[in-house]
Amino acid sequence: MPSAAEVAWLIPVLPLAGAVLVGLGLISFNRTVNRLRKPVAVLLLSSVGASGVLSFAVLAEQLRGAAPYEALFNWASAGDFNLEMGFRVDPLGAVMLALVTTIAVLVMVYSHGYMAHDKSYVRFFTYLALFSSSMLALIISPNLLEIYVFWELVGMCSYLLVGFWYDREGAAHAAQKAFVVNRVGDFGLLLGILGLFWATGSFDFEGIATGLSAAMADGRVSGWAATALCLLVFMGPMAKSAQFPLHVWLPDAMEGPTPISALIHAATMVAAGVFLVARLEPLYSLFPDVQTVIAVVGTITCFLGATIALTQMDLKKGLAYSTVSQLGYMMLAMGCGAPIAGMFHLVTHAFFKAMLFLGSGSVIHAMEEVVGHEPALAQDMRLMGGLRRTMPITAITFLIGCVAISGIPPLAGFWSKDEILGQAFNSYPLLWAVGLLTAGMTAFYMFRLYFLTFEGPFRGGDLQLRQELLLASGKPVGAAAAGHHSATHESAWPMTLPLVLLAVPSILIGLLGTPWHSRFAALLDPKEAAEMAAKFNWPEFLPLAGASVAISATGITIAVFAYALHKIDLATVVAARFPRINAFLANKWYLDAINEKLFVRGSRKLAKQVLEVDAKVVDGVVNLTGLLTLGSGEGLKYFETGRAQFYALIVFGGVIGLVVIFGSLG
Repeated sequence: MPSAAEVAWLIPVLPLAGAVLVGLGLISFNRTVNRLRKPVAVLLLSSVGASGVLSFAVLAEQLRGAAPYEALFNWASAGDFNLEMGFRVDPLGAVMLALVTTIAVLVMVYSHGYMAHDKSYVRFFTYLALFSSSMLALIISPNLLEIYVFWELVGMCSYLLVGFWYDREGAAHAAQKAFVVNRVGDFGLLLGILGLFWATGSFDFEGIATGLSAAMADGRVSGWAATALCLLVFMGPMAKSAQFPLHVWLPDAMEGPTPISALIHAATMVAAGVFLVARLEPLYSLFPDVQTVIAVVGTITCFLGATIALTQMDLKKGLAYSTVSQLGYMMLAMGCGAPIAGMFHLVTHAFFKAMLFLGSGSVIHAMEEVVGHEPALAQDMRLMGGLRRTMPITAITFLIGCVAISGIPPLAGFWSKDEILGQAFNSYPLLWAVGLLTAGMTAFYMFRLYFLTFEGPFRGGDLQLRQELLLASGKPVGAAAAGHHSATHESAWPMTLPLVLLAVPSILIGLLGTPWHSRFAALLDPKEAAEMAAKFNWPEFLPLAGASVAISATGITIAVFAYALHKIDLATVVAARFPRINAFLANKWYLDAINEKLFVRGSRKLAKQVLEVDAKVVDGVVNLTGLLTLGSGEGLKYFETGRAQFYALIVFGGVIGLVVIFGSLG
């Protein structure tokens, strides 16, 4: 009987087969397949669930100490060149497989409730299965070229899902923005992959590292060229994992359905970039300068995301900028040469961020019945409040997520974030200070979200406030009275069950990474885990952990006084006193405006100028050539008389002309 690792190729194939089958059905028998909602949901959920069972079997083998397994075949060959494809299973891949399938299954269960009344329910489930398949195939890819193939498929699926409601202008624009920004990063990634193959003759992760090291030692590749290639490859993760300045697509991706927001932010699209940097750790460890760049970019990203989240009033966008910030922490860990810490935070973050996004979807689902299906109203926290009384399960799980992401022990976020901050303190003390400050801001804005949404009086029934918010967003005021019910209520079990299940790992999974006995590190790198345990001492751990908890507690305390007890009016204390800073943060550091002016309008202006050159110069030359041909033809036709005497006269005139020319030359 084959081991789970030997049949791991089935993990991405099963959901792919389900997606292809349903997709072909939609193309061939659209009306019939669209009516088969439950059978399609059961089929696709079963296919992803079966992949999950296999993934956990693979993880169990790795936990028992099984060696990494790789199966390759020749995909293309020419002379001495052989391109191998296949799949690879190792501890890092096993962890990611289990994580992605778990989140994907729970998101699909949740989607059954959230998308129940959507006319494109079947299409949504098909996209979800295809998205999951692409990410799973990326994880088990054994080399950079195969990763790039599925990297692009993940990007394509995210485009389809972000723009799922393509008839909405906002969703269409968000999908285009995500596509364009990711193409920028992917172009750099492709150049880097091709450059590394030119330098090393390999696409294999370890082969690239050893090959590039040998090429530099032989003088075949200069140090600056090798550094440039590594940075080009890093452009791909910068875009996929929303690192500054290529982060701008991720908050706008909230225009897609909330379940896909949870999947993108927790375990698929944005996780792909962090995963690739972890895979390339043997390469990046050779270049301290590149690691410093990664650490600085990650720190800027985590600080930027947190500062913008401070002013957001849209519930989903507040969570989106929170994700940007947490991804920055993960990249900071990678830049500090601590991929295990970064991957541990990816795992813990996946559970509580999926829970937070699905919780926001539960809230929005309830708010739509009160204020209508206008996102400008249903997602605005200024119209929420008091939802804990009518939505207790959503409120409790959301609060657990807030405590976890704030880094309060013993919940999951404390252990993973504290490990990153500890690594940063040892490597880059200045970046540690920024990360510590960001931890305080994270605690503040997350509890700000919680109090505005779940505590205090409910504000959704205020028609005047609805009209003011619609006017501010540029929407028609008539939509303010589009609600159906006067009270909110808890979501159905397909939406609340995933929240409860995600709350368990959000509380407990961090205990697998305690620094004195990290089972997570022991799985990914037993040697490093042993070194961590040997180096651990309480006098070093307690001050750093205490500082982290203290600053998080400070952020929570300020949020309590400002939004729960209403003892502090931040609008007066901060916003009115520092209007420029408030405007800077509210306008997202003006990065969207800069992109709009430089790239969107700039590219349109350039396109218009190119069009004018085409119309006036290129078309002008072509038209002039045509006119000259037409004119000469019109003139020469009079010489075609059909009379031999006239032709003889022309020949005689030509001879006389030649005699005169040659005579003058002589």
